[in-house]
Amino acid sequence: LLTDVPPTAPTYRQEFFGPVALGFTVNNLEEAIALANDIPFGLGSSAWTKNSASQQKLIRGIEAGAVFINGMTKSDPRIPFGGIKRSGFGRELGRMGILEFVNAKTIWIN
Repeated sequence: LLTDVPPTAPTYRQEFFGPVALGFTVNNLEEAIALANDIPFGLGSSAWTKNSASQQKLIRGIEAGAVFINGMTKSDPRIPFGGIKRSGFGRELGRMGILEFVNAKTIWIN
């Protein structure tokens, strides 16, 4: 667990996968969302709150391909999974993932 990482440190803007995690202290929900979005990546996010209004703000505000509330980021073959920004494009798994591999043909007859 890395804490108190300054925005000037290279690790501040890197995409980490376990067992590494960064921990930050913020004063409010808006600061938390701004901090979460202050990187060029957006694969998955995890936020923890029982307050339904805060949950909705986090879901709408966090720029990531997946937002998990009160649970860790994970994948499930039944639901689409993928990132935004520099964390990739498109989706895998689920119906949306299957459609990534389909080459649709448009036909128009007048």
